[in-house]
Formats: sequence, C-alpha cells, structure tokens
Amino acid sequence: MAELFHECGVAAIYYLGDGVPSRFSPEQGGEQASRLIPRILLDIQNRGQLSAGMTTFCAGRKQLIDTHKEVGSVNEVFHMAHHDKYDELMSEYAGPAAIGHVRYATCGKEDRSYAQPFERHHIEKTKWFSFGFNGQLSNYQDLRAEILSDDFFHLARETDTEILMHILSQELRQEIESSGQTNLITVLERLSQRLDGAWNIVFLNALGDMFVARDPLGIKPMCYAIEDNMFAAASESVALSNMGFSDAAIQSLEPGHAIIIEKGELRIEKFAESPRKAHCFFEWIYFANVASTLDDRGVYLTRKALGEELAAQEKLSGITIDEDTIVVPVPDTAKAAADSMAYKLGVPSLEGLIRNRYIGRTFIEGRNRDEKVRAKYTPLREVLEGKKVILVEDTIVRSTTMKALISQLRERGKVRELHVRVACPPIVAPCFYGIDMSTINELFAPKFLNGGPMTPEVEAEMAETLGADSLKYLPREAISRCVDLPVSSLCQACLDTKYPTPCGQKLYSLALDASLSGDDTGRTYDTPLATTRT
Repeated sequence: MAELFHECGVAAIYYLGDGVPSRFSPEQGGEQASRLIPRILLDIQNRGQLSAGMTTFCAGRKQLIDTHKEVGSVNEVFHMAHHDKYDELMSEYAGPAAIGHVRYATCGKEDRSYAQPFERHHIEKTKWFSFGFNGQLSNYQDLRAEILSDDFFHLARETDTEILMHILSQELRQEIESSGQTNLITVLERLSQRLDGAWNIVFLNALGDMFVARDPLGIKPMCYAIEDNMFAAASESVALSNMGFSDAAIQSLEPGHAIIIEKGELRIEKFAESPRKAHCFFEWIYFANVASTLDDRGVYLTRKALGEELAAQEKLSGITIDEDTIVVPVPDTAKAAADSMAYKLGVPSLEGLIRNRYIGRTFIEGRNRDEKVRAKYTPLREVLEGKKVILVEDTIVRSTTMKALISQLRERGKVRELHVRVACPPIVAPCFYGIDMSTINELFAPKFLNGGPMTPEVEAEMAETLGADSLKYLPREAISRCVDLPVSSLCQACLDTKYPTPCGQKLYSLALDASLSGDDTGRTYDTPLATTRT
C-alpha cells in the first residue's frame, strides 16, 4: 500500500569475544563488527527509506562513539555502490559495537538533523551516549511541555526522539547522582513510568555499554540472537537470519525486557511489568518483510492465511467465477494473500501489475496521484484485457492510490470487470504508535460507516466511489485467526478504536472531536494532553 508508511527500524551489533575472528565477519574479525550494520539495515530498509545512520564504539580512538547518518537510502548513506568510499567509511567507524537506524518520518522534518541515531556528546563517558528509537510517544506533547516549563531548557526539533534524548539524559544523571554509577536497568525502570506509546530503543555509550529495550506492551517487534561470541538485534528476524545466525538462536525480545551489555558481559532483564501484550497487527499483514518471524508467528504464513480467508468469503457470497477470472495482487506485500486466495478458488494468480522498484520516493514526490501511480505501476494489458480481475490489496487507508490504480487498470489494462478484495478490515481510526495516519477524516472508511457496521450496501457504495465493480473487506475477527494470536495480545486500535495506552485513548477522543467539528487538518499528535501522566 503506497499510502502507508512505518516510522523506522533499529539494529544493534556487539562482538563479545577477545579478538578471535567471528564467522559473521570473516575478513575483518569481530573487532570490526560495526561493518555489519549497513548489511542489517538493508534487510530492514522496508521500514524506512528517508534516512539511515549508525553509531559505533571503539575504545582505541578519540571519538569513543561516533555517528554517521544522512538523508537517503542505506545504499546512498553508506556509499555501498562505491567500494573504495564504503571501505573508507567502514574503516573510519570500525569498532566491536554499533547501533543503526532507518527512518521514515511520521513527525518531524525531512532533513539530516532528524536522522538517527541521536548522539549526545558529554565529557563524562557515562553521559556521552547515542540511541535509535522505533515507535512513537503518545504523550509527546505533555513531555515536551514538561521539559520547556524550565526556562533553561530548549528543544530544537519537532520530534519525540529529541524528547526521548532529554529524558534519557535526565534519568542517567539522576541515577549517577543517587548511586554514583550507571545502572541501565534502573534507568529503564524509571523511563518506562514516564513514557506512553510504542518505544523500542537501541542505546550505546562511550563506555561501550549497550542496551536494547522493548516497551512493556511489545507494540513494535524486536528480535535478537546470540551465537559464537556475537550479539545482534534488529526490528525483524530476517536481518539476523541473513547474517548467518541459526534459526534456533533467533528470539523475540519479551515486552518490558532489555538486553544489557556492560563491561563486555551480556544479560537479559525485565525492567517493567507487562500487563498485556499489544503487538501491532499491521506488522504481519503489511510492514514486515515476508521472510520474517515476529513473536513466533511467520509473516508469510499470516498473509497466506489472509488469502485463504478471502477465498472462503468469496465462495460464500462473492462474484461468479468463470474462465476469464484472474487474481492480481497489488505488488508486493499483497502477493502472498493473492496467491493463496487464487489457489483456494482454483483460478490463476497473475502479475497483471508490475511495480517499478527503481523509482525512489524523491523522484515521484510532488507529482499528482495519477502520475505517481503511472510511474510506480505498469498494468500488463496482455494479461488484463477482457478479464474479470479480482484485485487483492493489503489495506485501504486514504483510498487515493487505489482510485488512481483502478483508473489505470481500466484505461491501460482494459479489464472487463474489476473486483477489489482487501486482506484487512476497514481502517476506522488513527494510529498514535508510529504509523503515519493521525486524523479520522483522512481515512477512507469512516465517512461511509458513520460508526456503524460494515454491510453489503456500504461496500457497494465504497466500490462505486473507488470506480470498482465490487469491494469486500475481511471481517475484524479474521485478523486474530490469521496471526494466530488472541485479540487480547494484539493492538487493533485502528480497527476497533480500543487503544492499549491511556494517552492513545485520549488522543482518539481528541481526534473524534476534531473530526465531528471538521477541524482536523492538523495532526492529532500536536494537541497537548495537559492532564495526562503515565
């Protein structure tokens, strides 16, 4: 779905040996494990294409921790197409420990100062640190107001990442002043009491200490592996698998837990109670790489199951299948669902739409929607002409891309009929945990549902608006079945308006008020929740 973007992905690497070359980095040895960060980031590039960066630690250089980051793709930022430049960069930043980040902005500007990791310089090693952040703080405005209530404090950016940097600094200072040392678990315990929302953090300081933490609800995924003196963590398992870690070594970090590395020793500790799990269901149906496994559930198997649900629904009350019926996925994340749906229906699944994977986001920025779709997708007339097409999409958020796509399929593909099937229930509410949909009126479905249930009449009205012959969504209960997790372990707030955190629920109330008044042109995040503290 071209209309929907994730905020970011994080990674960490630490060589725990004493100079013996690691099988993960045979040429340079484990002491230059930092060279693996760009490779890991490439595997989670799907989570953010706006900027990339890494911070590395090396005890033998003046810049004990040093950060390289820039706007652009991983390949661009690390000069991976230019061997000499890449090797020079990797040599400059070489070290046994590193963290990395890829970003897409749901808040904040698109310039280098917003790229992560964020590094905070300090003369004291315990206070000199860098971190990367995946998620979004729902109480961002409250925390911002709290910081700015002191006239001596100043914030230079409109992003919750800078807020988090200041809070981390405060908690580190308080811990050092109270105990005379840095206890990272204690810092995380206090941090978790101040944050509302989704937050996965990778942290590295000038002592070479590291932590990788997952919030108490586990909203965003975090995977890790320890094998042959090498530790690595990433937002998705595919990055660790492609590094060479065995399947048995790759685990999901439990919510409210952190992996701590201090003085070269690794331990896993709980820093907060996890009252419930609230894994974002979108990770399985759209965001994650299809080769990943998150919280013990494979992404591919989930999408395959979604397609089977679509097929079962089609058999009950769908179109009449004839010899000219074909299933066509919207590339690329809908392909697994489309293929399994077609298999169950006994019809071909054909690539009637070809995506141009070499057109970057910047190239198509500023064009109107039809031009963007024309640049990104090519309908194959020889596949589509005269066919009854079942077009499978992962989700419909704002509908602008889908309208343009349907127009192109009719105009250029010459389809006979076009039936849209969505491998997701209707999106009826914003996300306040790291997906770039912040208001109700920007969404497609709410204006048709008006708070009521989905009916065939509503779907027919939606289809007419899109320019399709018919439209069907999956029912909400299908998500839990396909992910194979209970509803109580999932965040489905954008489907059912049941937000798993207090500030998320308050922001939805504000979004609802703004929608009813017609005054929701700005982002709901920008509204202070003055009475909220978590």
